[in-house]
Amino acid sequence: MVSFVATPIGNLGDISLRALDTLREADVVFCEDTRHSLKLLNYYEIKKPLVSCHKFNELSAAEKLVALAREGKNVAVVTDAGTPVISDPGNLLVQSLREAGIAYTLIPGACAFVAALVLSGFPADTFAFLGFLRGKTSEKRSFLQRYADFCGTLLFYSAPQDVDGDIKLLAEMFGDREACAVREITKLHESVEYFGLAEGLPGEKRGEYVLLVKGAGAKENPLNALSEIEHINHYMEQGMSEKDALKAAARDRGVPKSALYKYTIKDKK
Repeated sequence: MVSFVATPIGNLGDISLRALDTLREADVVFCEDTRHSLKLLNYYEIKKPLVSCHKFNELSAAEKLVALAREGKNVAVVTDAGTPVISDPGNLLVQSLREAGIAYTLIPGACAFVAALVLSGFPADTFAFLGFLRGKTSEKRSFLQRYADFCGTLLFYSAPQDVDGDIKLLAEMFGDREACAVREITKLHESVEYFGLAEGLPGEKRGEYVLLVKGAGAKENPLNALSEIEHINHYMEQGMSEKDALKAAARDRGVPKSALYKYTIKDKK
């Protein structure tokens, strides 16, 4: 069995019993950085052969992983911190295993952007995680433009040397929205800071950041002044099916259909 294992994002105590059992039972551990993962394994007195698997060798590592799995080996896959694949290596490994018909699973655990969303208090019913902003400035602008009208919370990862530049670009693309910076999650100097995109985030930047930006407000539409069920009924009275009315009301309000579905259920009771 191949297991993708989530590891702590700061505090070494934030690892599940199942994750530790999986690492202890593994014949080999694939690591983003063997030196980094060795610290975690040594902390829990786990001695295993380590195989390097990072973004520059993931294709060859995938071939090795498939070969080991076919031999019946138990393989654990970890990254430096958090959940494999999420802004980390691992996606090619999953694809290769799937194409080869080999069983694999995830041992869930820490994930920085999920923790940041909880700590921020920003709306969490609809959100988009967009990872690190990469590429040339023009490419970043083009990418962000796709989310200019997105009504949910937007989340980004940002390295300390990129934070100020990322915030400046977000302000340029989205205007002066409320934002939040969460850094050093689960560590001694964990902090949550709120600021406006236009003003920026003051102070020296240290540690890894999750930047959160509140979504665009719903576009002006007089129908949005109605209650949710009144809004849906408005379209049904025009001859729409309940399904289409639900879709239209959700589009007006800038929310997913699932957010309004409960109102149609209530109306039937």
